[in-house]
This record gives sequence, C-alpha cells and structure tokens, in this order.
Amino acid sequence: MCVRRRSKENPVRRHLTSVAVVVAATLVLSACSGGGSAQSSADSGELTPVTVGVIPIVDVAPIYLGVKEGFFEEEGLDVTLELAQGGAAIVPAVVSGDYQFGFSNVTSLVLATDQGVPLKAVAAGNFTTGEAGADFSAVVVPEGSEIASAKDLEGKTVAVNTLNNIGDSTVRAAVEANGGDPAAVEFVELGFPDMPAALAERQVDAAWVVEPFTTTAVQQGGTAVVSNFAETDPELMVAAYFTSQSFAAESPETVEAFTAAMNRSLDHAAENPEAAAVLDDYTEIAPEVKEAMVMPRFSSEFSEDSVNLLNDLAAKYGLVEEPVDVSALLP
Repeated sequence: MCVRRRSKENPVRRHLTSVAVVVAATLVLSACSGGGSAQSSADSGELTPVTVGVIPIVDVAPIYLGVKEGFFEEEGLDVTLELAQGGAAIVPAVVSGDYQFGFSNVTSLVLATDQGVPLKAVAAGNFTTGEAGADFSAVVVPEGSEIASAKDLEGKTVAVNTLNNIGDSTVRAAVEANGGDPAAVEFVELGFPDMPAALAERQVDAAWVVEPFTTTAVQQGGTAVVSNFAETDPELMVAAYFTSQSFAAESPETVEAFTAAMNRSLDHAAENPEAAAVLDDYTEIAPEVKEAMVMPRFSSEFSEDSVNLLNDLAAKYGLVEEPVDVSALLP
C-alpha cells in the first residue's frame, strides 16, 4: 500500500468549499480522466493502479484495512491512498482524473451535484451508530454550560468545520426534532482540531465535532449533549466513496472491482472491532483518546434513503434552493 500526503490546505475548510474550482475542473479537465480495466489487467497478471483520495479521520479505516488484507489486490487493483485535508481537494482531483476515487460526506456530494459536478457514488462510507450519547459525532458544550439538549441551542453559536454542509443541516434537524427553532442557531466555521480549545476558552457556545475530536473535547471537560447524526436518523449513512461519471463510463470493470473490494473491506471492518488498530497507519491519535473514542458503524449496504434524506434537509435548511436530482449520483 502506498500512502501519500498532499500539501496542507486551510484546515478550516474540510469539505466542498469552492464550487467554482470544482466546476472549472469538471469543464476543463474531465477529458483527462481515464484508467485501465481491472479485469484486463488481472487477465494479463498485472494490477490496475488507482489512486483514492481520503481524509486522515477514523471514517476511512475500512479502506486501509481492506488494502492491508489484500482485498483490492484480489480484485486486480493496486491502490494508492492519497491523504488530503478534505473534499475541497478530493472532489476536483477525482473530476480531473488525478484520483480515480474519493471519500466525502453525502451532503458535499449532493451540493456538488447541484452545481453540475458529474459524480457517481460507488460504495458506502460510514454510518452513525444510531445510539444517542454513543456516536462518533456529537455537539459538545464546555464545562458548566447550561445547554443540555438540542432545543437549548436556540440563539447559541455552534462551531462547524464547514458552513452550509452536513454539520449544520443535521444539527438543525436535531434542534427541530427537539422542539426548538432551527433558524435560531448561529453557526461559525472552525477547524475540527481547533474546536476543543475554542470550547475550553468559551469562544463558542457549542461545537459539532467528530472523532477523535469528540473524545478529546470531552476529556478536556466538555459534555456531549446532542448526537446530531443519530438523532437525524439512527440508520444515517454519513459518507460515501465516489468517482467521476466519466471514469465510471470509461472504466466500468475497474469501478466494479473497486466497489467489490470496498464492500468486502466495510463488512470486514464491521465484523472485526479490533480493526481500529489500523488507525495507527495514517493518524496520530493519542492512545488514551483512541481507547475511549467511538468508531462509526460500517456496512456495505449503500443507503439511498440517507442520500434522499440529506438532500431534503439541504433544501429545507437553505443549503440548496430545492431538492437536487440525485439520480445520476446514485450507484
């Protein structure tokens, strides 16, 4: 397995932050995409090289595990995992053909589709555990805060890693479900690594964080009061692996091989809780944090219902003007 790190970008922006860049990449560079056939390479005894853009977070543990277990090689693929800071780098790299596949949260894929970026989901990424109070994502408040429920976030400032994305849409959904006014929540943009300190210094009233930052914030005195993913839908698929529509059309056998290997990886991770040990291969999480943190739920069952739900929430809370036609995005 080859793992490369891209040069760092602004850590505040971790998902789809520049639609203009993505669309430009689509129009100018999509013709550059391409790749060999996994089946033809397998028949000749060679592996098809593919590059996958991933983020150094717990969510992508299954693909590292699958590469280590040889699942991708058995499907005829030689995988390079390219570490990026977020979707702002991954989406245009997939569209241009620099990467053949990438990882992103579902809302970012919906927003890209709304802007005409031709993406195709090929496998599930990760799911909420479905357990409020025991999920890998939470809204955390500082020690001594009077905020005890989603409704209490009315009129408060909540940090999210990217404005107008899956963080604020699911937090608003949790607030509304708890009887609060979702429009009364004020979101501010802050990088996940900066959130525990911002909470401790009371720069914000609350912060939406994901592991390992959820556990870090709690260990530094914070309290998790809202499990926004689990409270939005206990079966919510949060993220997915994707490719470009052009690559899917040009190299269907490679896409099929990737999906098969990724599904094996997801199921293997689901059946082997000790799979968290693979985090040491691409993250630097303190042992005491890794021991206490909650991993996402993994499954090979791609959830179209989750895509549709997050699409509806994006429209409901003003991320897009109306629900997006996601038919071309779906596998």
